[in-house]
Amino acid sequence: MEIRTLTEGDDLMKVSNVYEQSWKSAYKDIIPQSYLDSIPVGRWATGLDKPDRHNIILTDGDIITGTSCFCASRWEKFAGYGEIVSVYLLPEYKGKGYGRQLVGRAVSELSRMGFEKILLWVLEENTNARRFYEHLGFTENGEVLDDNIGGKDLRELMYIKTVS
Repeated sequence: MEIRTLTEGDDLMKVSNVYEQSWKSAYKDIIPQSYLDSIPVGRWATGLDKPDRHNIILTDGDIITGTSCFCASRWEKFAGYGEIVSVYLLPEYKGKGYGRQLVGRAVSELSRMGFEKILLWVLEENTNARRFYEHLGFTENGEVLDDNIGGKDLRELMYIKTVS
């Protein structure tokens, strides 16, 4: 297993597949199934090359098994923070410590970029992810973001971690 920066030579469709499969697994019973079933192949491929975002991937040989995206905070109120935008794994790679490694690498990179505080958003109903991030030292800070995905009203909770 290797974690490395996404490069121009990487197949963005394979990275998008990680998002697609992860969404369908992690958000089952949270986001309406009809929405999850309608996610098109390649849905995230075109958004992976935004110049203000950094993407890392986890590979198992030639297989892209995980990905994380991070950047300077996209939220004006939290200017000066780093942000982990996403962390996704193929379902069969969950529960093996790889998510922890991806988050650790994203935190390290954001710290190296000069950020001492890092934020991320988690769906309120995603108790597994909330416990995961809490175990890694992130704490809920009271900020919420109301959203609607697939016709269902959802709330996202902000988590913060201070790094030295």
